[in-house]
Amino acid sequence: MDITTMIDTIKQHPKFCEAGMILCHNGVVRQTSREGDEVTGLEIVVDHGKLADIVQEKKKTPGIVEILVHIEEGKPLLVGDDVMYLVVAGDIRENVISVLTDTLNRIKSEVTKKTQFFKS
Repeated sequence: MDITTMIDTIKQHPKFCEAGMILCHNGVVRQTSREGDEVTGLEIVVDHGKLADIVQEKKKTPGIVEILVHIEEGKPLLVGDDVMYLVVAGDIRENVISVLTDTLNRIKSEVTKKTQFFKS
């Protein structure tokens, strides 16, 4: 999956004509941890049930047309690799920005667990 395919999928949504904005997040593996340690890669584990629940809940937000999420899971990811795509389409920027932000924060705190690998 890639972000372009996700955007194209959203554009095929039957209610896409109601959208005035598509906002995308593309998370990548960065070279340093939040603490400043050098990272060589990471692995992600996803709670798919919780992810589905969050997406379904956020899709009910007024003005939101569609939300798509793809998270790379089950393989080691290297610095610079794509970790997650989150695409939100909706009517106006205030609605879309807040839903993307809240959905992203909930995914990071409730859905994914990451293991970082550090340079020895």
